[in-house]
Amino acid sequence: MFDGLYFEFPLVASLILIFIGCAVLCKMKLTSIYFPHTAEFLKNAVSASKALFFLKWLGIIMMILALMSPVMDEPYEIEPKNGYEIAMILDASESMKAQGFDENNQHLTRFDVVKSIVSDFINQRKEDNIGLVVFGAFSFIASPLTYDENILNKILSQLYIGMAGKFTALNTSLAQGVNLLKMSKSKTKVAILLTDGYSTPEIDNIPLDVALEMMKKEHVKVYPIGIGMPNEYNRDVLLKIANESGGVAFGASSATQLKEVYKKIDELEKSKIKRDSFTYTKYYYQFPLFIALISLMLYIYLRNKRGYA
Repeated sequence: MFDGLYFEFPLVASLILIFIGCAVLCKMKLTSIYFPHTAEFLKNAVSASKALFFLKWLGIIMMILALMSPVMDEPYEIEPKNGYEIAMILDASESMKAQGFDENNQHLTRFDVVKSIVSDFINQRKEDNIGLVVFGAFSFIASPLTYDENILNKILSQLYIGMAGKFTALNTSLAQGVNLLKMSKSKTKVAILLTDGYSTPEIDNIPLDVALEMMKKEHVKVYPIGIGMPNEYNRDVLLKIANESGGVAFGASSATQLKEVYKKIDELEKSKIKRDSFTYTKYYYQFPLFIALISLMLYIYLRNKRGYA
């Protein structure tokens, strides 16, 4: 609750020594001087009342705390408006059920491994606006562009194989990725297209040439990645997409190689846009000041009511 709380003027705490010194050395002597035998009758002296003693010192301490100005800094960041815009296009077709892609965890499916590596990539791209496209027999936008990696990772964790159908509509997914980036005003638009199979002509409604024209019109640079053995995906198509968009095509036959691919893409498209960080200082002096005011008011009221000297 009080993590990060500190005082702007901590040296003000030394005032407590003045009050303590005054309480010890500056006691009233007038009563003893003029009426030396009346002290025993002043049963209701202020010092004799524990309640008044407590209220007085509570008020003094709280007032000193208020003067010390307790504050807490709350940092926040303004999202960059001109960073990279990245569309992560992920194959969730039936073929992604294949196991053995990760040498260390043979039971994991390709899609499990991909989600884990893509999550790490997202966490490293904190300055970029990232969206998710999932495809199989059809494609859909799983997440619009956002800077919030927590939301992206939560959505990513909920994706599963076959949620977009069994087959592979590669061209349609590329067009969907371009549509995701279409409304962006960023000068740098990147799509990372990952697949482990050939496009299924019967269900892929958009011709490759049409998808490529859309890509060029919106100035989207594409990094296609084929995973699995080289004969499992269409290398020629991936190379064509990369060449015509200004990107680079990659192949990965294992989880280790796929990690290196995403690391390479991260280096090729390293964002130089930084978020502007600010600190909001929140003041809490009003709380001890309020307690001091109430304490001293009660002290004066009870002192006068009981007729204390």
